[in-house]
Amino acid sequence: MPYYIKRKPKKKKEKPLPLFEKAGIKVKKKPDLVAKLDKVFSRYIRLRDCMPNGYFRCISCGQIKPYEQADCGHFHSRRHMSTRFDEDNAHAECRACNRFSADHLIRYEANLKVKIGQMRFDKLAWKAGQPKKWTDFELVELTKYYKALGDKLSKEKGL
Repeated sequence: MPYYIKRKPKKKKEKPLPLFEKAGIKVKKKPDLVAKLDKVFSRYIRLRDCMPNGYFRCISCGQIKPYEQADCGHFHSRRHMSTRFDEDNAHAECRACNRFSADHLIRYEANLKVKIGQMRFDKLAWKAGQPKKWTDFELVELTKYYKALGDKLSKEKGL
């Protein structure tokens, strides 16, 4: 007799599939939905802040650069889900400021207060401290909304 007791393997319980999966509709995971919305939202913000001539003014350093060099810079980090897709929190920023400048938030703050006003700035700071969990439905609807707005701006500005 062996020194251990041999047990029968447990049967795996099958989870019932939601109705839309049974119908053959592919369901995306939440990180995929957030990534898609990030991409669409970023495009919209860069187009929104772009001038009709195809250039934009960086909110941090104030330099005027071509649209291709624009990033969507967030004042409050993207880890704050409540302000991640807030239009007051995101503005066109040059790549150098957004990715490599350590002190860009100092100038960003001053220019943001001028752009949106002190009241909206304070509301944004409060909102950043609030917890937020996006539902799949909200993420899909926001993606559709910002894609439509981005396409409209792209046609208007010829980009």
